[in-house]
Amino acid sequence: MAERKSFLLRIDAAVLEAAQRWANDELRSVNAQIEFVLREALKRASRIPQPPAAPEGADPGTEAPAPEAPAGAPAGASATESSPSGGPPTGD
Repeated sequence: MAERKSFLLRIDAAVLEAAQRWANDELRSVNAQIEFVLREALKRASRIPQPPAAPEGADPGTEAPAPEAPAGAPAGASATESSPSGGPPTGD
């Protein structure tokens, strides 16, 4: 997580009360709500760096793909399914 910094914010009382009500509705602290709203506004204005996107179709929680079948093996066959000659399984 990024380093957190503290600062004093002077804010109109009505704005703070509205932010507190909104934070309560979202089950956040008023501080977290203000940070959320600021972060969203910065994103919309392209003023905050975006984390790099995962490659299309990639799921960050998945493992690497299984090794490919040997050359000459039928599509979808694994190395254990083809015969030593590279042809179809013999069914021995």
